[in-house]
Formats: sequence, C-alpha cells, structure tokens
Amino acid sequence: MKIIKHSGDIVEFDKSKLERSLLKSGANKLIVDAVLVTIEKEVFEGITTKSIYKLAFNLLKKASNSHAARYNLRTSIELLGPAGFFFEKYVARIFNTEGYKTKNNLTLQGKCISHEIDVVIQKGNEIAMVECKFHERRESNSDVKVPMYILSRFNDLKDKIHPIFTNNNKITKCWIITNNRFTTDAITFAKCSGLNLLSWDYPENNNFRHKIDNNQLYPVTCLTTLTIAEKEKLLILNIILVKELINNSESLEKIGLNSNRIKNVLKEVSELCKYI
Repeated sequence: MKIIKHSGDIVEFDKSKLERSLLKSGANKLIVDAVLVTIEKEVFEGITTKSIYKLAFNLLKKASNSHAARYNLRTSIELLGPAGFFFEKYVARIFNTEGYKTKNNLTLQGKCISHEIDVVIQKGNEIAMVECKFHERRESNSDVKVPMYILSRFNDLKDKIHPIFTNNNKITKCWIITNNRFTTDAITFAKCSGLNLLSWDYPENNNFRHKIDNNQLYPVTCLTTLTIAEKEKLLILNIILVKELINNSESLEKIGLNSNRIKNVLKEVSELCKYI
C-alpha cells in the first residue's frame, strides 16, 4: 500500500517502521500491537504519514499520556518556534545538563564585523559558539551552505578576545545544531572543517533524540495535558523542560490552571520523567 510522506514522496507503508517508533514511546508490546491492529484497519491507498501519525498519537494517548508525549517528541520540538527563540533556550538546557555554562543571544565583535550568536557554552578551558538552525517543516534540511557560512563567522570571531563569561575569553570551537537533518555534503564539509554537528539523527550514537531520552530533556511542548496556548505561557515564564515542572505547581497556577488540571499535568510529568 502506497502512502505519502511529509516531503511528498510516495513510499510503501512499512508496518515494522511504525512499530519501532511506537515502541520508542515506552509503550509495551501489548499496547503497540493493539495500536497497529487499529491502524491497519484505517490506512488506505494514498493516506499521508501525517494522518497515520495523528491516529497513532490519539490511540497512544488513550493508553498513556506519557507514551503519547514521547511519541510526539519531534513535533513538540517544532513547537519551539516559530522564530526558534525558545529552541535556542532549549539547546542551552541540553548543554547545561552536560555540565556546561551557557549564555544566550550575545552580540560579539569579530575581526571584521559583529555577530549575533545564539548560544555560547563553556566547560573548563573550552568555549564554543553554538548556532541553532531551527526548522518548522519536517522536510527542511540544512545543506552545505549552512556550515560554509557559519565557518566564516567562526573564523572572524575565534582570534578575538571577548567579554563572555569573563572579560578575557576566546572562542575555540563551533557547534551547529538543527532539529531536523544535515545533508551528506554538510556533514562532510563540517568534518573536514572541524565543526561539530548535532541533528535529530546525527551523530548516530549521540544525536539529538538520544540526548533528550538519556537525560529526560523533554520540552514542555510535548505535554498532552496542556493546550498550545498554555505551553506558550510556560515558555514565556522560562519553563522549557518538563522536569522543571516537578514540584513547581506555582508556574501552572500562574498560567491559570485549576487544582484538578494541575494534578493531571503533574501526573504526566512524573510518568514522563520516570521513563528510562
């Protein structure tokens, strides 16, 4: 049976691929098998992957909010837009978890011109600039022009002294991070140029998805017990990660939730952050 991907490409429906993505949500085999049986009855020639995803999400949500939240992870990252401002804060949280000091949205003077930098990170003597390439559309990839352009910015900044964490800092490394994917040429150029890349599926064993799951860095936008408007209010309050809501019902009160809804949200938070 032919289905239509986000990109518009037409491919065969792959039940095993759907099963793997459902199992990654933390749902057990019994739940996954039940979801697959229902979906197989509903799919038809020419159905979109988006429709299949929505159906799977709703079925998972009936079984467990936290399973649905994890299944919804990539879409929830896309909700950190539209301009990517909250995505940059989210990226800083990832580095914080790994022991880095971070600063967001700095303007630094290079040898030739000034540059707006999304995130600057420090661990020990290593200080790096981090450029975030946020995409709202799943099919948008970062091609080779992205690392070529950012390399020129890095070269303009790296030999200068900057007032970042102290008044005497030098940028020694550069990261480029995207919520989607890099093209093969982009990866090849970055490797050759000494740039660090992080995307949804790269590097293979320590990519964006792995970092999120391994450190429970789920964004509040993945919570199924909140509306989109409520999630936006939490982001404005600088609540970026789900685990920042643990023992923090005050922020939920601030966005107007009643005690019953707060209880439901914190239940989902607890279940989600217990997943390993």
